[in-house]
Amino acid sequence: MRAAAAATATATAAALLAPGVKLCAGRARVSFSSSSRLPLRRVAAMASAPNSSFRPEEARSPPALELPTPPLSKFKVALCQLSVTADKSRNIAHARAAIEKAASDGAKLVLLPEIWNGPYSNDSFPEYAEDIEAGGDAAPSFSMMSEVAHSLQITLVGGSIAERSGNNLYNTCCVFGSDGQLKGKHRKIHLFDIDIPGKITFKESKTLTAGQSPTVVDTDVGRIGIGICYDIRFQELAMLYAARGAHLLCYPGAFNMTTGPLHWELLQRARAADNQLFVATCGPARDTSAGYVAWGHSTLVGPFGEVIATTEHEEVTVIADIDYSLIEQRRQFLPLQHQRRGDLYQLVDVQRLGSQ
Repeated sequence: MRAAAAATATATAAALLAPGVKLCAGRARVSFSSSSRLPLRRVAAMASAPNSSFRPEEARSPPALELPTPPLSKFKVALCQLSVTADKSRNIAHARAAIEKAASDGAKLVLLPEIWNGPYSNDSFPEYAEDIEAGGDAAPSFSMMSEVAHSLQITLVGGSIAERSGNNLYNTCCVFGSDGQLKGKHRKIHLFDIDIPGKITFKESKTLTAGQSPTVVDTDVGRIGIGICYDIRFQELAMLYAARGAHLLCYPGAFNMTTGPLHWELLQRARAADNQLFVATCGPARDTSAGYVAWGHSTLVGPFGEVIATTEHEEVTVIADIDYSLIEQRRQFLPLQHQRRGDLYQLVDVQRLGSQ
């Protein structure tokens, strides 16, 4: 892991937010004297006092939900950056072993990569697709994830697999609770259709159908908004999840060697900083012999846009700590929710609005 870089980013974030920072061996230790606490709270209260003419509550329609109290405020998350082969049975067994190891290391939430049970290609999607609704032998990847989540008592964001439903194929992320039950299913909303001449051309829409619904799941480790890879490019989706009270956004993804170096970390940090919440991503390990070469670099980002933990491209499991109390702290220091201009702009959650 790029531990030094992550520590530097965390220290920088702390230094920008806190008075009285002591730097120790590359890490930031924040200390508040009793005399500094009261003025800080007063400043935060003054900054958060809304200007009624700006109508900040109207910047979200319907109004944003309050951040719920999570069942756990502190826990370990594991990002399993797996190697993927053409052998589906091997991939399933390999993923299970990685999940079991992550749980034994204390992880309460485990993430898998995008399309982890077979090659990422339009030719492979139909071959490796599973009928999730049928389950059993028709969905061995799905069944394994349900079983292991239950046996290990963890929350599992199961990366994504190709899902067959009727005549359609979807790129689907399944979220399992610690009881092994399916808590939510996200079908990739924004399909990866790009053409960068001389670099990469890929059209998911040749075989896949776009999902029709944002996905927010209440779990044992808080409220999670789900996106898959290309979904991360669309800030409106992340803003919608934040307005629905998400603590954490999870994006299984497989950025490539063209867009990965330029945008992967940038987009994660932007989604986290803009919405003042945690962002976790998980990609496959790089295989330079594959038809599609993934960037890797699975990462956890904090609510000030700081990289908490990350890695390079090899197969590895990143384990890091999440502390949700940082969300409220960051939102006190930078009270964006009270400073939006509802008199000038508005994000409309069409699904929520239609259900009222």
